[in-house]
Amino acid sequence: MDEQVEKKYVLNMLGKYNDIVIDHARNPRNVGNIPEADGFNQEEGECGDTLAIWLSVKNNRIDKATFWTDGCGASIACGSMVTELAKNHTVEEAFKIEAKDVLSALEGLPEDHLHCADLAAHTLKEALKDYQEMSKAPWKKPYSSH
Repeated sequence: MDEQVEKKYVLNMLGKYNDIVIDHARNPRNVGNIPEADGFNQEEGECGDTLAIWLSVKNNRIDKATFWTDGCGASIACGSMVTELAKNHTVEEAFKIEAKDVLSALEGLPEDHLHCADLAAHTLKEALKDYQEMSKAPWKKPYSSH
């Protein structure tokens, strides 16, 4: 990122977001896709941001969770955090991750960005559902679009 663009981006975030959110927005964890993912979902949020989540599951435990978004810093931070929360947990444990857990781990978001945590939690749940469906019919996996 161009130094001046990054400086402007960070200055825009200061005072609006806390240090954890800024860190996850500037240095997101788990960005990218997983080729031949075991579970995938892509959702569009109420603000128009798109979030996609890919999962790799081994022995009913989330081995890898990655994301991509075209959204704002809050969407990036929520995608980063929800994948961090899901990794190394069982599928059943990951299904229990809610928006409030993402918000708690990020230590909050401004009111006008709370929907980003909802988008992240919902996208994760749908990716988990996709994993469950694919595990019931593994022959479908080569034909999936993710």
